[in-house]
Amino acid sequence: MNVSVLILTYNEEASLPRCLDSVSWSDDIVVFDSCSTDRTVEIAKARGVRVVNRKFDNYSNQRNAAFKNVSYKHPWVLMLDADEIPTGELLAEIQEKLAHKQSADVAMFRVRRKDMFMGRWLKHSSGYPTWFPRLLRPGKVIVSRAVNEEYIADGLEGILNGHLEHYPFNKGISYWFDRHNRYSTMEAEIMYRARIEPLRWSGLWCRDPVKRRRAQKEFAYKIPCRPMIMFIALYFIRRGFLDGYPGYVFCTLRATYERMIDFKINEAQRRGRGLPI
Repeated sequence: MNVSVLILTYNEEASLPRCLDSVSWSDDIVVFDSCSTDRTVEIAKARGVRVVNRKFDNYSNQRNAAFKNVSYKHPWVLMLDADEIPTGELLAEIQEKLAHKQSADVAMFRVRRKDMFMGRWLKHSSGYPTWFPRLLRPGKVIVSRAVNEEYIADGLEGILNGHLEHYPFNKGISYWFDRHNRYSTMEAEIMYRARIEPLRWSGLWCRDPVKRRRAQKEFAYKIPCRPMIMFIALYFIRRGFLDGYPGYVFCTLRATYERMIDFKINEAQRRGRGLPI
């Protein structure tokens, strides 16, 4: 398959081997590393793949640098996090799509993920389906927003019906908290600035999907009791209870993450008013 592969990593020695195994069909694999301190780079080099290091500042800058500063052998790049595995169904679909000329005007394809936890797919509690840009043309896509990134394509967008399998708990629940502590800090900074500005209601119905999602997120963070609403939405309305105990744990973790964001937004507001923390 004439597709390059980009894998973004930071201390991924537990996840990287399986991810590399899943893309061994590619003759152009790049591990774009954020200066890992474990065996990530050693594992990648032992597999004979290219390794590029860049000190991490935020997620959008890291992805943009990976597209802008790296030369790829093929015009299309499958971008993965180390805890993502493309299924055989997805790979067959990619090969079929790119063989057709109608993909010539497409800048990126979005893919759904199956979030895995405790040995099962969280079909209900994870909020599935969410579409993530994963097959892209370098030079045709710009990534914005420091966390929970937004992708702006210079061209058409397509969708792929195959899935990625996502293993966000490969490094344990403690690491999940460490990672989401960073996410929540970055998200709170963005949302604090958004709260200062008046909500543009027209954005909620904007035809541009990027602007529409941004307005929806800004609106959601103005809703009181949002963490509780998130739990109710995922566990009861989206029927997360059908995912059993893993679904309950995941919904609780998601609500905790939203609460962390709210606490940090409140902290930023107090700092802005000169109040003690």
